Amino acid sequence: MNPSVKRSPPRGKGPRVTLRATYRKPWSERLLEGGVHLAAWLCILFVVLILFFLARESGGLVFKDVFQVVGRYWRPISEPPQFGVLPLLAGSLLVTLTATAIAVPLGVGAAIYIGEFAPPQVREILKVSVEFLAAIPSVVIGFLGMIVLAPLVKSLFNLPTGLTALSASLMLAWMAMPTIVSLTEDALRSVPDTLRHGAYALGATRWQTIRRVLLPAAKPGILAATMLGVGRVIGETMAVLMISGNAARIPHSVLEPIRTLTATIAAEMGETVQGSDHYQALFSLGLVLFGITLVVNTIADRLVHRGETS
Repeated sequence: MNPSVKRSPPRGKGPRVTLRATYRKPWSERLLEGGVHLAAWLCILFVVLILFFLARESGGLVFKDVFQVVGRYWRPISEPPQFGVLPLLAGSLLVTLTATAIAVPLGVGAAIYIGEFAPPQVREILKVSVEFLAAIPSVVIGFLGMIVLAPLVKSLFNLPTGLTALSASLMLAWMAMPTIVSLTEDALRSVPDTLRHGAYALGATRWQTIRRVLLPAAKPGILAATMLGVGRVIGETMAVLMISGNAARIPHSVLEPIRTLTATIAAEMGETVQGSDHYQALFSLGLVLFGITLVVNTIADRLVHRGETS
């Protein structure tokens, strides 16, 4: 630090004294700042390159008649082939909404218990267990769904097959819960203890403190955890491919087989001829999935910032 001071005559006998200091950043700080800026611009560049690659490989098929966003049938090997995206969108939406409806209440409830009710020893065990659940590979969860959950759903609801949207939603909720639990518990623990003590001093019970003080204060973190869980559900491929039934039709209930966008891309990409209509249609599905992810992330960002300012 090299301060440079310019002195002037004392007050009352001339101009006011002016102090002007200059600060030169150390090279390590400048290097770190440049690295952070580079990383930020690289992230933007990678997203743009991914979008360019998807648009190039799709060949503009998303704007052609052969690729129908509102088409009701996905029949790539029929004559003529039909590439209707509506059944795949419906399957993805059904699984995502059902899994979110299961995972969010259970995840937030588990986080409240771990952070506010569990004894310290039990809290540590539960946190380690939740982190272990997040480390289980999706293919293992898919095998468990096929072997354990699917026969149970089949016998419980008297269905021809247990590979349904309900089975996929339950397993996806299991996969999303560790993220929701961990981030929600961190958000609750980050609330200052002064708010808790103030609520108790005013005569609030523990549940009143949680409902009226902690949850509103931790709302941005809870919303972020929820949206990250939704992102995990939307982008999951292997587990859905194994236990959803892979029926490309518009579902009318959660007890029917479905097919999602990600499962379709994973199942059919290896069987297509590069440059064919089928190949381009699959990359167009990737564009649609990219757009859905962008919308979800934008909504999550707006909700989080609205929660921080409210």
